[in-house]
Amino acid sequence: MTAPREILNFSLAGLGLLAGLPFLALAVVAVRRESPGPAIFKQTRVGRNGQPFTCYKVRTMYVDTPHLPTHEAPPSGVTATGKWLRRLRIDEIPQLWNVLRNDMRLVGPRPCLPTQTELISARRERGVDQLYPGITGISQTLHIDMSTPVKLANVDATYLGHVNARTDLKILFNTVSSVLRWKDLVKTAP
Repeated sequence: MTAPREILNFSLAGLGLLAGLPFLALAVVAVRRESPGPAIFKQTRVGRNGQPFTCYKVRTMYVDTPHLPTHEAPPSGVTATGKWLRRLRIDEIPQLWNVLRNDMRLVGPRPCLPTQTELISARRERGVDQLYPGITGISQTLHIDMSTPVKLANVDATYLGHVNARTDLKILFNTVSSVLRWKDLVKTAP
């Protein structure tokens, strides 16, 4: 990773974590009031070079919901609070800690579960597995999820030749602007 990209990742992650603490605190209270169980969810994900790491998120599902990729998880498993936390991406705030721990980057391919072997294989074939996973990435800005593993790996591979601070800032801007679009927020309201 280039020095400007390293500085961007660690400084924005640190600032984001500090700025996000009030939202995180509110989310933790809301999650705990709605359903029993821990408010912070820990899950093993596949990281750079296929290495497993512990990914942190605010819990948006009931504790007894099966550990499946989001596109396979039953919609009934998501709590009412969880729907809002996901839409506003508040559930992702703890992943800033993963960036500071050097498990992830702000931008990169979304980390998958170890059981998503087709995606892992497709990413390995395209060299995407050499990248650190990201909180957001080019696939998220194009609304491509993990339900189409080969398509996702192909789009993630387009990022390989453009890994730099400028591209990352563009993807981060697109991510933030998509979260802030009011019509989308209202359309997806629970």
